[in-house]
Amino acid sequence: MPSGDGGKSTTPAVLIVDDESDILELLELTLVRMGLDVERAMTVSGARHLLDSRHFDLCLTDMRLPDGEGLELVRHIVDHYTNLPVAVITAYGTTENAVAALKAGAFDYLAKPVPLKQLRSLVRSALNLLPPQEKTTATSKKGRYALLGKSLPMQQLHTMIEKLARSQAPVYINGESGSGKELAARSIHENSTRRDNLFIPVNCGAIPESLMESEFFGYRKGAFTGADTERDGFFQAADGGTLFLDEVADLPLTMQVKLLRVIQEKRVRKIGAAQEENVDVRIISASHQKLSECVENGKFRQDLYYRLNVIELKTPALREMKEDIPLIVNTILDRLCQENGRARCSFSAGALEALEHYAFPGNVRELENILERTLTLCPDVEIGRDGLQLASIVVLNDTSIPQPAVSSDGLPLQGYLDQLEKESIIEALKKTRYNRTAAAGLLGITVRSMRYRMERLGLNNE
Repeated sequence: MPSGDGGKSTTPAVLIVDDESDILELLELTLVRMGLDVERAMTVSGARHLLDSRHFDLCLTDMRLPDGEGLELVRHIVDHYTNLPVAVITAYGTTENAVAALKAGAFDYLAKPVPLKQLRSLVRSALNLLPPQEKTTATSKKGRYALLGKSLPMQQLHTMIEKLARSQAPVYINGESGSGKELAARSIHENSTRRDNLFIPVNCGAIPESLMESEFFGYRKGAFTGADTERDGFFQAADGGTLFLDEVADLPLTMQVKLLRVIQEKRVRKIGAAQEENVDVRIISASHQKLSECVENGKFRQDLYYRLNVIELKTPALREMKEDIPLIVNTILDRLCQENGRARCSFSAGALEALEHYAFPGNVRELENILERTLTLCPDVEIGRDGLQLASIVVLNDTSIPQPAVSSDGLPLQGYLDQLEKESIIEALKKTRYNRTAAAGLLGITVRSMRYRMERLGLNNE
């Protein structure tokens, strides 16, 4: 198998493949002005011959060539030249070709007529890719968003994140609430060529529909009453970086249409503006709902679904990686002790056993809440099983774990506590006219915790 490393020089080399001479001239002129070494090919066979004969740092290929498809060349490069990024150039409006190329492993795509600003940005990003061995080092230095765990599901997750970090393809993250979808998205960003630019997380379910367009796309001064200054939206803020759309299934259909156009054209128009502007944004989306079911129910556009779900990543539930619980517990415990100025403490073997057999419907987020509550209420240096105050233990094939306690009126204690919590949240919502942020403040909890509790208690459906 040829390595393609022969004749490697310090000047980055780019292979451009197209059967139109004017396109080749434009691409070559632009790349040469960027200080790059450029080679041309007009066929798939010609490109394969050049790949065999010398080293390249990037390949740009048209999708339609005289002796085959650009997709064929993409697959050849992905199979035989693992560290060589390849981008495709598609005809205007043929977005299905771009999606197919991204699924096959292409780094990114451009639509004809080729926008030179986007071309330069793509080339710079591709040449900034770290080799896998260097990326591992970078990950250890950027461990702020590390996903903890060494179990098989976590190993598979880390492997997939490494692959996704070397692409610009849209990623859809599917997983239960609290399973670390945002952490996975941040990890992809931190290991990608966009790591030096912003990661903008957006909770699509928390933005009023009337404000969505201005929040996403920005507005010009005087565009509407109250627009006293010009303001950038999420897309402009994330330019060059990553836009993370959490709970994307909550987007209204009218906004889905506008989002689809922006993703396809890579251009946005501020409210009140006459011209569109280019944006270079990678989209990562997530939802605890199944988007395919939302499409079937008519709640989510099928065309947008296929644009967002180019590559799917699943975050495992905590109950699927029980062997990682001690590591996650100790890591969170160290951080909480440090944040609270408390001396280092630990859990007894019995406490860890109880946690390992708890079902964690709220996953790692629930585990963190349990640990925070435990540290607040238990002053012991070694915290035992009783200190956890798990009102209800869901037994997983272990009869030695305690069964649910029962309240004085006959309700299981967890059911009784849930009922009190539900009543408190409903009362707070009524007092604040159903403003969740204000209600969370009234209850002394974060908005994120409020959202989790409402979901757990089934209040979102009432």
